[in-house]
Amino acid sequence: MASEGMIQNVEGEVTMKQKPVFKSECGKNAIFAVYDSVLEKWPVPYEDLNLKTRYGNTYVVACGEATKPPLILLHRSTSNSSMWIGDVATYSKHFRVYAIDIPGEAGKSQDTRYELSSPSYAEWLDDVLMSLNITKALFVGISLGGWVLLKFATIYPQKVEKLVLMCPLGIAPQKISFLLYMIPMMMLGKWGRKKVAKKIFGNYDIPKEALEYSKLIGDNFNPYVGVAPIFSDEELKRLTMPFLLIAGDKDVFFDSKKTAARLSVVLPGTDVRILPGVGHVLIRQEEKICTFLQK
Repeated sequence: MASEGMIQNVEGEVTMKQKPVFKSECGKNAIFAVYDSVLEKWPVPYEDLNLKTRYGNTYVVACGEATKPPLILLHRSTSNSSMWIGDVATYSKHFRVYAIDIPGEAGKSQDTRYELSSPSYAEWLDDVLMSLNITKALFVGISLGGWVLLKFATIYPQKVEKLVLMCPLGIAPQKISFLLYMIPMMMLGKWGRKKVAKKIFGNYDIPKEALEYSKLIGDNFNPYVGVAPIFSDEELKRLTMPFLLIAGDKDVFFDSKKTAARLSVVLPGTDVRILPGVGHVLIRQEEKICTFLQK
C-alpha cells in the first residue's frame, strides 16, 4: 500500500493518507451501475442493508431465511459482493447470508482504505455483527477477504463458529515477484491489464461479463498494492474453531504449499485442500464449503 503519511479522523481512527480509491465520480458511478445490474439478476430474493459503524457506512446484500444460521461472505480485493452471484443460491438454501462490501474496495461501503497493520478491519467487522445482532457466525472469505477474516478471528475467536478461507493472504509470504510484475504491467493500459488478469484467473473459463466488469473496475479504481502482514504463530493458534482452507497450487500471489506446510505445524488437523492446476481465482467451491459448514 502506497503511503504518504498517517492521518487521524475526528473519531480517532488512524488511516493512511492516500489517493482516493475511485479515480473519478464518473468511474465510481459506472462501477455501481454494473453492480446494480448484477443485483437485478440475483438468483434469490435479497435485501440491501446500509449499516453504520465507527468506520463509516457498510453495504450488505442479505438473503436466505432469517431463522437460518448466519453466514458472512467477504469478497476479494478490487471487487465487491456481486462476485458471489454464482454461489449465493446454494449458500442461501442453508444459511442466512450476509455478503458484505469491504471498506476501501470497489463496493458501496465507506470508500476509505485502512492500514492493515492496525485492528481497523477487525473492529469494523465486529461493528457490522453488532449492527446485525449477531453474536456468533460462520465465515467465508477469499483473498483479501480471507485476510480480514483471519484478523477478525484472531482477535474475536469466540464470535467465529466455523471459518473457511480461499487463497487467503497472511499465512505464507506473498510472491514479491508477481507484485513487481503486476505494478508496471497495470500501467501499460488494456494490454497490460489483460496479461495480469490471465495470470490471476489461470485456466478457468471466466464469463465474458465478469471479465468486462473486472476491466471496468481496473480502469476506474485504485487497488490495494502492497504486502499483507503475516500472522504470527501465536495469533494463528487462537484459531481453535473448525477451519477449512482451499487454495490453488498455481496461485500467483502466494505459495500454497508453504501455506499448507505452515498450518500443518502451527494448527495440525486443519482441513487444507490444495487444488492442482488452479490459480488465485477459485470458483465452484460452494458445495464443498456448505458440506464443511454443515457437518
